[in-house]
Amino acid sequence: DGFVIGEGAGIVVLEELDRARKRSAPIWGEITGFGMSADAYHITQPVSDGRGIRQAMNKALEDAKISPREIDYINAHGTSTLFNDKVETQAIKDVFGSKAYQIPVSSTKSMTGHLLGATGGVELIACLLALRDGIVPPTINYENPDPECDLDYVPNKAREVKIKIAMSNSMGFGGHNAVLVVKKF
Repeated sequence: DGFVIGEGAGIVVLEELDRARKRSAPIWGEITGFGMSADAYHITQPVSDGRGIRQAMNKALEDAKISPREIDYINAHGTSTLFNDKVETQAIKDVFGSKAYQIPVSSTKSMTGHLLGATGGVELIACLLALRDGIVPPTINYENPDPECDLDYVPNKAREVKIKIAMSNSMGFGGHNAVLVVKKF
């Protein structure tokens, strides 16, 4: 229950499309959008109205030149803390409107723990694997839902889903927020 620290690493190789094609490299996905913000509210808590992560999600969608309706999966920052999960849930609802209830949202931190500096890379890899395999990772150990966190968190069991575009949310210490949009290639 609650925040669990983890240990791990993940490496993502970014390469220009022409070079990858020239060497016949397997292409797992394409980063089509990036958004960032800094709410600088508190060292470990997001600002309670969610404006930081909301702004980063909106910027990533704008950069990807897509509408919120095109997102098929969200890898949430999802730390399993009172401060983070409610704020992130509300920010997702603010950005996606009623579509928020139709998008699978999961936290791979439920399986890895919080990897601190490695989190963004590992969670991007989880999104790329979800795109490749058509399987959304679950939020494991999901036993006591909070009524304010009422989205589809893919509880306890992976799910087959046709995914073309995924979003990965990261909310760092000190109010640093970064969001990536990745597309199946």
